[in-house]
Amino acid sequence: MANLSRRERRLILGAGAGAVVVAGWLVAVEPALERNRIAQEVIPARQEVLARRLELLGRKDAINAEMAAVSGKIDAAAGRFFTATTPAVTAAELQKLVKETAGQVRTEVRSERILPPVDRGEILEIPIEITVSGEIRQLVDLLARLETVPKLLSVQDLKFRVVNVTQPKELLATITLSGFILTGRT
Repeated sequence: MANLSRRERRLILGAGAGAVVVAGWLVAVEPALERNRIAQEVIPARQEVLARRLELLGRKDAINAEMAAVSGKIDAAAGRFFTATTPAVTAAELQKLVKETAGQVRTEVRSERILPPVDRGEILEIPIEITVSGEIRQLVDLLARLETVPKLLSVQDLKFRVVNVTQPKELLATITLSGFILTGRT
């Protein structure tokens, strides 16, 4: 550097200073401007999220009341599930319930069969197949009474056929219906 003239030294120092300014711009200023631009783009979305959360906070009492009402409905519906812990006991209770209901409407239970349980997440479905015979009014009455029993039942399949084709007074109905156990798994 000693051999360089004063003018050359100034030129080198000026070029170095220019390089430092350009490098500083590229390393510090430009990324900061980019972050600022991105933050400006995100502000409307964040304001919208904030407005929605404030609106939810404003409806907190209404949401809590609605949640309490739904919890009450769930508790009421949970009382309609069978309380037995095993599928076999539940199937026996279900068969007994259907036999009693069939006896009330004067239909004859011809056969019963327990089908394999079906896992539906937190609910275990216990299906049975039962064959009853009677007149059409009795069978309709049976189905209506099954709908109003205190336990939750679901008719999965229903098949009718005539016992005697020459005298089609009596029908044979094969009903597949299910009871449910609340297993409480999460």
